[in-house]
Amino acid sequence: MRVLITIIIAFVLQSCMSPDKKRVFEAESSNGLVKLHFNLSDEGEPYYLVMRDNKTVIDTSFLGFEFKNTAAFDKNFIIKNTETKTFNETWQMPWGEQLDVENNYRELKVMLQEKVSPERFLNIVFRVYDDGVGFRYEFPEQARLKEVEITEEHTQFNLTQDYKTFWIPGDWDIYEHLYSTTKLSEIDALKYVDHVNLAQTYIPENAVNTPVTMVGDDGIHLSFHEAALVDYSGMTLKVDTEKLCLESHLVGSQNTDYKVKRSLPFHTPWRAIQMTDNAPDLITSNLIVNLNDPNKIGDVSWFKPMKYTGVWWEMHLGKSSWDYGMEMVDGQWLDTGKAHGKHGATTENVKNFIDFSAKHNIKGVLVEGWNTGWERWIGFEDREGVFDFVTTYPDYDFDEVINYGKEKGVDIIMHHESSAATETYTKQQDTAFALMQHYGIHSVKTGYVGKILPKGEYHHGQYMVNHYNTTVEKAAKYEVAINAHEPIKATGLRRTYPNTISREGLRGQEFNAWAQDGGNPPEHLPIVAFTRMLAGPIDFTPGIFNIKFDEYKKENQVNTTLAQQLALYVVIYSPIQMAADLVEHYEANPEPLQFIKDVGVDWEMTKVLNGEVGDYVTIARKERLTGNWFLGSITDENARELEVDFDFLDANQTYIATIYKDGNNAHWNDNPLALEIETITINKSSKLTLILAEGGGCAISLIKN
Repeated sequence: MRVLITIIIAFVLQSCMSPDKKRVFEAESSNGLVKLHFNLSDEGEPYYLVMRDNKTVIDTSFLGFEFKNTAAFDKNFIIKNTETKTFNETWQMPWGEQLDVENNYRELKVMLQEKVSPERFLNIVFRVYDDGVGFRYEFPEQARLKEVEITEEHTQFNLTQDYKTFWIPGDWDIYEHLYSTTKLSEIDALKYVDHVNLAQTYIPENAVNTPVTMVGDDGIHLSFHEAALVDYSGMTLKVDTEKLCLESHLVGSQNTDYKVKRSLPFHTPWRAIQMTDNAPDLITSNLIVNLNDPNKIGDVSWFKPMKYTGVWWEMHLGKSSWDYGMEMVDGQWLDTGKAHGKHGATTENVKNFIDFSAKHNIKGVLVEGWNTGWERWIGFEDREGVFDFVTTYPDYDFDEVINYGKEKGVDIIMHHESSAATETYTKQQDTAFALMQHYGIHSVKTGYVGKILPKGEYHHGQYMVNHYNTTVEKAAKYEVAINAHEPIKATGLRRTYPNTISREGLRGQEFNAWAQDGGNPPEHLPIVAFTRMLAGPIDFTPGIFNIKFDEYKKENQVNTTLAQQLALYVVIYSPIQMAADLVEHYEANPEPLQFIKDVGVDWEMTKVLNGEVGDYVTIARKERLTGNWFLGSITDENARELEVDFDFLDANQTYIATIYKDGNNAHWNDNPLALEIETITINKSSKLTLILAEGGGCAISLIKN
């Protein structure tokens, strides 16, 4: 791994500085475009502001904390010392959207002390990048403060214009909301309380979850998020619609009268603001991963990025079930102890997926519903002890399936649905991961559907943040990679723990199969690419060919064209990508299936060629090892013509380009399967006009000639 590091440190001593001197403390990015100012008010309140291109983007914004049973950290501070540092390194992703990552920032560390008793200490560290700012609080070891119980963190982002904002509500329990697009001043998260389509939800304030992305009248693009979320509560952002100000609002618990409890010394997660001139640069920004610590678990070559199929979509369609023996008796679902014949995770069915995957360059098969407990997992108040993560149903032979997969060169991906019964899952993890290690299984999809047990905890509070992160650390010891569903948000920890391979954390493909509100609209993914995807990899499960699925659910469908389903393999990034549809639907469509066979999952380089938040985006990615390129372009409900310049291709190299595009009269609802396939030769000087239908897309494989 190639790492280049340059560090320059300067120390500025401001011991007992008088607040009336009003010295401004500054840090600016390497290109001078982004500047941060820090100071104290006359009352000793810490505040900062951020300028970009000599315009104030974040105006005077105050910082502080409230504690249980002790005075707040919000005023009466003096600046004891400051440190500045310049840092520049290049590190490599073991897997990811690119190979080499530049981490170049200027740092300002401010050391504060209360000028009144008990004279406690607090440090604030700012890092200024060319594409934004990150900052965090440090609670250093000190004699007069040993432990804090934080009731609220008051981190402000005071905005200077009424931005067009792409947001989901600040739900403490779930991220599976559709995005709203409004002015900042028009955000009303409380109207989504008790949403009918969500398994669990709690929205206590007019707040938004992060990442939340904004576009200004002057073209500036902002996205607010957090990085390195460890042993802390998830942060939502409370919205003051009159003052145009965001302020941190931590997720709490019904079981405590505080939101975070920590012993000193410790530091908070980073509060991150991405700033760019355009939408594409938001996607290529590495601010979030760069704010995380380097790899702590060492070699992860045992994890191989892959495409996979699996026993999953058929259960959302109703073709099969997760459980083995549930029947409707007198209007209630009951476990009769007898097989009903619809169980999906049978030895025979899984072997069918293995055969298909082996034939089509797909290296994994996910199996859901293989283990006992599905008869009592949802709708029951007491779910502790329900699932067994090592015991199979009678019609699923673990040894036979594993051995068959090995013969065919196909790995099995494990599934652990905890039903949010965290104590049961925690107790069984060592045994479950040891079983995976025994069979050479390196990936698991975890799930947390339902209200968290113990009662009173929320999915995004400190308790669950610790549970998710501890699970990742424990899994690493068994060479297991985690793909978490119903997760805590991605905050770049994949750099520190690269066995954190993907996660859900958004309204996924399954909503198209069973949501009562018509599924995900065509604008959903052109918003996701510039919001949720900025946080990290997404297990979205693309590749649905049978768009209407009338034979299963006439009232539901996928609201894209077939061409867009192909393009998603490039646009929505994950090191694991599911070919989510049924085997029979792929076998009936061998020509578009070829793109899924060819497309990569692990990239050397990523280029975002064009895009506007919520409207469209075109992304090209260069595959590691082969050097082949793949392009995906998607649009919302509006048809578009997009010019693409292939100047990113290697010089003196021609490529056979296979273009999968919307056919004549293609339309996400009226004619979603209209697809044309064209093969041409392309090089670095080539240009193309992509014609995207309403809700459509285009996928191109560029194979070296």
